Amino acid sequence: MQLEMLFARRMARSSEGPNRSVMERIAVVSVALSLAVMILSLAVVFGFKREIGAHMSGFSAHVVATDIRGIHRTDAAPIRAMASLDSLLRADEGVLHLQRYAQRGGVIRTAAAVEGVLLKGVGAEYDLSHFASWLVEGELPRVEDSIRTKDLLLSKQLADKLAVQVGDRVELLFVEADKAPYRDRFKVVGLYRSGMEEMDNTTLITDLRNVQRLSLWDDEQISGYEIRTTSLADGAALAARLDYALLYDETVEAENVTAVWVEDIYPQIFDWLKAHDVNAAVILIIMLVVAFFNMSVALMILVLERIRMIGVLKALGMQNTTLRHIFLYRSLVIALRGLMWGNAVGVLVCFVQHHFHLLKLDAEGYLLSSVPIALEWGWWLLLNVGFVVAIVMLMQLPTAVVATVKPDETMRYE
Repeated sequence: MQLEMLFARRMARSSEGPNRSVMERIAVVSVALSLAVMILSLAVVFGFKREIGAHMSGFSAHVVATDIRGIHRTDAAPIRAMASLDSLLRADEGVLHLQRYAQRGGVIRTAAAVEGVLLKGVGAEYDLSHFASWLVEGELPRVEDSIRTKDLLLSKQLADKLAVQVGDRVELLFVEADKAPYRDRFKVVGLYRSGMEEMDNTTLITDLRNVQRLSLWDDEQISGYEIRTTSLADGAALAARLDYALLYDETVEAENVTAVWVEDIYPQIFDWLKAHDVNAAVILIIMLVVAFFNMSVALMILVLERIRMIGVLKALGMQNTTLRHIFLYRSLVIALRGLMWGNAVGVLVCFVQHHFHLLKLDAEGYLLSSVPIALEWGWWLLLNVGFVVAIVMLMQLPTAVVATVKPDETMRYE
């Protein structure tokens, strides 16, 4: 093993600087570009998953417990927020936070525009940290006061369409079947921007009691509970456990109540995210094939350049397996050099995009306004190790040409 490494190091040393072949340089560049593209592809895919998952969790938590007849409706039948139902939901160890909400579909109207919206009422226990981080102007609505307020939080994008600012009053219209429409006025106290235009265009936040009053509900009636757990991925298992517990609970409050994972509430968004996994897999395969092709050509050139050396070593009794290992180590050196440059370029581009958001997106088509980046050391290290292992394994094929070299023919014409 030391002899094989010694030959590989001597070959690498003799081709340093201006003596390095063109094909070797091309192989290094190919590996570097392939790895950089792989890093960027995975960083963008994981970035989309992380950002959209975090945004959807901010708008709707990880799990929602609501009436089974109104999972995909804005005006669902209410459930009763009783102590027994609270205790049933909190009994699962996966529940980190439980918060009430009530929602109602309506129309917001100003002199400039008319838009369909979802008015969402939240209580004092509601976690508004996501909206606090998205706040661009004004303040969050007061939902903890003993006296009900008419504060309203809406997105900056919607405010621009309606031509309203912080401090302005807006009118909301609500329509029910077989009933005359009725209206209410709210004061805009804050503007937020989450980056997800689909949600920003519709979601308004106010006091829970406002929605209860507009829906003619009492203090115990709500649209449901939003439940947070450790991560979005854990939400599916938590929803299944809670749904089972609700199904077999015999209290009146749990009747017709079901627990739903947020991905089941917004399947079109998360199915779109899953499609990115296929795109990333295709990119990884293409880049690996490109790197393998260029590495194979470079290795073939290296073998041809050392054909006399191969003949001499064979004449001295060196086995084909040993010779193949020499060129495998040589190709490994080339791959590691390309890996170094590829990581430098890929990580640098990820860093610049993450902090400066130079690459913008059409939020209407991509949900986010800029390309998201999530560079995590776990998959980054796994990608590097997997890339090296794949290249070395694939290089077994072109090194087989060493076995075809015949000492008498290679040395006869030297």
